[in-house]
Amino acid sequence: MTTIPQIAVPAGYQFGTAAAHIKYPGRKDVGFIVSNNPASCAAVFTQNRFCAAPVAFSRDMLHNSAGIISGIVVNSGCANAATGDQGMENAATMAHLASESIGHGGAFLVCSTGTIGVQLPMEKISRGITEAADMRGEDAADFVAFADSIMTTDTVRKIASAQFEVGGKTVTIAGCAKGSGMIHPNMATLLAFVITDIAIDAHLLQQIFARVNDISLNCITVDGDTSTNDTAILLANGAADVQATAGSEAMRAFESALTDVMIKLARQLACDGEGATHLVEITVSGAATFADARKAAMAVANSPLVKTAIYGKDANWGRIACALGYSGVDFDATKTDITLGDLVMMRNGTPQDFSEERALVILGEDEIKIHAD
Repeated sequence: MTTIPQIAVPAGYQFGTAAAHIKYPGRKDVGFIVSNNPASCAAVFTQNRFCAAPVAFSRDMLHNSAGIISGIVVNSGCANAATGDQGMENAATMAHLASESIGHGGAFLVCSTGTIGVQLPMEKISRGITEAADMRGEDAADFVAFADSIMTTDTVRKIASAQFEVGGKTVTIAGCAKGSGMIHPNMATLLAFVITDIAIDAHLLQQIFARVNDISLNCITVDGDTSTNDTAILLANGAADVQATAGSEAMRAFESALTDVMIKLARQLACDGEGATHLVEITVSGAATFADARKAAMAVANSPLVKTAIYGKDANWGRIACALGYSGVDFDATKTDITLGDLVMMRNGTPQDFSEERALVILGEDEIKIHAD
């Protein structure tokens, strides 16, 4: 018997999945999310010049629909990237089939993930979309099935949810994501889908989503590669009968809960990085701006020498200092502190005595914290 994780699902959505046998027999690899009413939509997409056909299609669809979307259709097993005009036609066909299959003709966004440079097997996908439409449901098990259908090299599903109350009414946010490799965001990360039942203008939703994305998904890295298919999408359908407007209590509560969901997804993505043995959390304080802090932290996170030191349980903090120094961020090295776990390795630019035994324990933990001030 499969245990369904504890997750709250927003009202007014349906989820469908099917095994189209795109790459692996018997594995669910087509899924969609559909809103019962047209929803406000926000999205961020990869900045990779070789962006996949579904990215180009969805970017245009979001613009042409003025941010009002009925659903999302996704396939795994084939990225539909670097596939030319045929790839664009196939992405458009997926959206059309998904819209037709649910019978209300609304606008659909399209996402794909998998192997680059291969055309989609449209016969299989067409059957899969029809089957997914016939099997759609609206409870937690259906949402979890959708989260499973988007996985490729992932070893575990990534899901999170949050709820809050405004004026005695409950608003729910739920999200799922996939990704293990090609993780180094330059806008978003891999594929991530977040849904909520709050009512909010699409323009305001885009502002909030971009801001929250910047401090969550845009702060993780595994291998330094930005994918051709990175897409993160947020739908808000208003089914909770709570309106969020600029500066309102509902908007503040919504942004806080959305941040919680997005950071949980980001941590799950980093934990499941291909070949990862640790989750490393790097905090930089005292920088002039958030952008500088992230730039310095990313330099440390992407340093092969820092990674090998952590993997080899070598408390060589000099590699952290080195990465900070070449990050391109302006700071005073003579006033810099570096901490590993609870061990101060450097204070005011001067090395400190520390316990090698304690450092070995810290570097053996599943989660490791580095702080540079």
